[in-house]
Amino acid sequence: MNFQRGQRRDDPEINLIPLIDVLLVILIFLMVTTTYARYAELKINLPTSGAEQTQNKPRQVEVAVDASGNYQINNTPLALVSVDALADAMKRAAGSEPEPIVVINADARTSHQSVINVMEAARRIGMSRITFATQTTK
Repeated sequence: MNFQRGQRRDDPEINLIPLIDVLLVILIFLMVTTTYARYAELKINLPTSGAEQTQNKPRQVEVAVDASGNYQINNTPLALVSVDALADAMKRAAGSEPEPIVVINADARTSHQSVINVMEAARRIGMSRITFATQTTK
């Protein structure tokens, strides 16, 4: 028997918006207060040595070129300026060092060809480690 004739029965309704707001606040709180540990890192103890570290610096061959195209190798002036003579002098200056460093000290007004001659002489005798000396501006 239905004694409530004429009255509509309302279905209960759950309002989700306040529930979502509370869940977001809880999520933000958990994200801020959680600390994350890194488990992917490896803890490695490297071996140690009691010996002194040796300073094996390769020999440097310093080639100076002035503005007029004169060459000096390790402060020894060269009279011959051909590429072959320059290569021979550089080889003698390197001695028994297998891979010396060639340091080119060129004047700012030196011709480009004079520097290229030094690089070509180094290439001919197998010196591939070439660097240029510069000075800082004041």
